[in-house]
Amino acid sequence: MGKDVFRCVECNEKATELHRDYSNGILKITICESCQKPVDKYIEYDPVIILIDAILCKSQAFRHILFNSSLNIHWKLCVFFLLCEAYLRWSLLHGSEHSSDPADIIRYTKEWEFYGMFALAALELAAFCGGVLLCLWLVVVRLKGGTVEFRLLLRALLLSCYGKVLLIPTVIWEHDYSPLCLGLIKLFVLTSNSQAIRVILNSSRHISVMAVFVGLLSEGCVSQICKRLPWTIQDMLAFQ
Repeated sequence: MGKDVFRCVECNEKATELHRDYSNGILKITICESCQKPVDKYIEYDPVIILIDAILCKSQAFRHILFNSSLNIHWKLCVFFLLCEAYLRWSLLHGSEHSSDPADIIRYTKEWEFYGMFALAALELAAFCGGVLLCLWLVVVRLKGGTVEFRLLLRALLLSCYGKVLLIPTVIWEHDYSPLCLGLIKLFVLTSNSQAIRVILNSSRHISVMAVFVGLLSEGCVSQICKRLPWTIQDMLAFQ
């Protein structure tokens, strides 16, 4: 990697290297010139520890993942998250239908309605990301004259949706408190999105919260528009 591509996980200052490799396999972690702390302490940590800190929404862990790692699976994770969301909606659609016949299970797995739910989930995610990026463009670029790396920001938004994986066990272990769990998962994902935006822009919390709110509002508008259309994807697939 080139120079000035790393960031100190403590103060967000740029760094040219994370560690220096001496002879005989001896590595020395680089010390940040600004805060006099290790540039990235997480290079010595186990991935499980990094994951726990990311779940706790620690900015240091987010900086390590977004700036100092070569993790480039955000599009694959995006598809997986959309599948989780589609499965949740599809299961709720057929939640009242119970059958012990294996043929019914096979028939349901082949239903086109699942692909319709996937398309709707993808459309809402696109509306959310578009609303966030538009809000940040208006506030940061147009009003404050700053710069925004939209490609890096989009990657951060997709990676910070990792909490949607919890949708699957929520559906599998159905319980009376499932709606509450789904609400908490949504809140956790939005909190992670806000923290990711804050880390990328190195800005105050109110800007990231406002951007997430605008994205959520955009997602809700698209969802309501799809419901009020005279035709829906579900209706179209019903004729297949």
